[in-house]
Amino acid sequence: MAALKTHLLRAVYDWAVENGYTPHLVVDANHPDVRVPEGYADDTGRVVLNVHPRALRGFRFDDDWIGFSARFGGTSFDVAAPLGAVLAIYAKENGQGISFPPDADAGPDSDGPRDPDNGGAGRKRPSLKVVK
Repeated sequence: MAALKTHLLRAVYDWAVENGYTPHLVVDANHPDVRVPEGYADDTGRVVLNVHPRALRGFRFDDDWIGFSARFGGTSFDVAAPLGAVLAIYAKENGQGISFPPDADAGPDSDGPRDPDNGGAGRKRPSLKVVK
């Protein structure tokens, strides 16, 4: 089953393109699996990518990754980012979109912390304490 983040990213992307806006992704360039050209990230390690269909080739967007080929400084480069590294998507023209906390992809379908007392499956169950 696809994560909520996948559906939200796709919805904002489709909305932007259908309304004539330019969708931009904010990606954590320091994520170990992100492939972006060096020198394009800001001081915080984030890179903003124009993902409008006219600006790139071979756009791939599935439940886990976004990938495409784009030109940076006149040179073609293959960009790839796991959805966990995507921090936001918005329309350049009006700034409307959605942002995600760095760990937004950690949900029930993710490989989050395991509970060793529960056979290693799932997250640790909540517990209650009696307070007097």
